[in-house]
Amino acid sequence: MLFGFNAEEIFDMAVTIEENGHKFYEKAKACVADENVKRLFQELAEEELKHRKRFQELKSQIPQDVKGGGVYDPDNEVTMYLKMMANEHVFRKSEGVSDKVCSIKSTEEALKLAIQFEKDSIIFFLTMKDHTESPKGKELVDLLIKEEQEHLRQLTVTLGNLKKQ
Repeated sequence: MLFGFNAEEIFDMAVTIEENGHKFYEKAKACVADENVKRLFQELAEEELKHRKRFQELKSQIPQDVKGGGVYDPDNEVTMYLKMMANEHVFRKSEGVSDKVCSIKSTEEALKLAIQFEKDSIIFFLTMKDHTESPKGKELVDLLIKEEQEHLRQLTVTLGNLKKQ
């Protein structure tokens, strides 16, 4: 069954994911010894807050016709599916962030966990984009994806440099 998600719901979830991403990076920087990784996590924590604000701004620009649902959904299946997808993302649940940070044993592990979270975000947003019917909605979701791809790039480069040491 093809669902038609709306961009407004996606931006609401993105804001929550970014808030929890900020919490993760703030807590994770205390778990690592490498000063370069601490700095990167601090930068990413700050960027998560900027992304949250940017996503809130983008949400306010969504045209009225994109805000509503894209399909007839009398049984609320779209909403249930959307929530299930978001709830599978660790940054969607605040308590999941704390659990994951407590499990970090090394700088490399912290970076790998951050990389996985950023990959999860990209997959989440790509899936939502695929099910967003409006061209304007797709364009706005693309902006979310680009932000997460940059985080992923920074983390991957840092992990590669750490492995070379």
